[in-house]
Amino acid sequence: MRIGVIGGGAWGTALAQVAAQAGDPVLLWAREPEVVASINANHENPLFLKGVPLSHDVMATGDLGALADCDALLVVVPAQHVRAVLAEAPVGCTPLLLCAKGIEAGTQLLVGEVAAQVHPTAPIAVLSGPTFAYEVAAGLPTAVTLACADADLGARLVDRLAGPAFRPYLSNDVIGAEIGGAVKNVLAIACGVVEGAGLGLNARAALIARGFAEMTRFGLARGGR
Repeated sequence: MRIGVIGGGAWGTALAQVAAQAGDPVLLWAREPEVVASINANHENPLFLKGVPLSHDVMATGDLGALADCDALLVVVPAQHVRAVLAEAPVGCTPLLLCAKGIEAGTQLLVGEVAAQVHPTAPIAVLSGPTFAYEVAAGLPTAVTLACADADLGARLVDRLAGPAFRPYLSNDVIGAEIGGAVKNVLAIACGVVEGAGLGLNARAALIARGFAEMTRFGLARGGR
């Protein structure tokens, strides 16, 4: 399987490294010419993931059209840019693994709903979880959720990304995974506010507990499980 990665930031580069370490050739699209040049010549992304050596199986391009021959596409651009970038990407019926977390401003659509509008024939899966790009790229232990309504496709994607230090857990709750990924970032910011204001551990624990309860209600209201 040839993996395409749309997005050359820290997270996109880390996931390209994961896919390459799992044994697949990877073509990464980046907007920045200096990122493309450095990955191809020096096997490093100095702008977003400096100091992390990349597999020689990761190559980069500045041409979205070059991804046309990929068997699966990991979409790793910020949520607010997913619609515009996907509109230019050669997707067709190629499976999309959405790795961006968020809700589109204005439409209030989840990233999966945006992708379905732009490419209605493309199968969709979602990757979400508590991850830091540097740790993933460095091979430190990481667990994520990979959600897909198509169990066979989900299992194939899990198989292509799983490695000794990167463990995707398969789920069929696509909406739940998207809501969790988007809302947990809001909770993380709120926890930082509590910490900065010196409100104490009790307040932080209460925020997390009630935040998870609200996240669950929100997910159920949007059709998650």
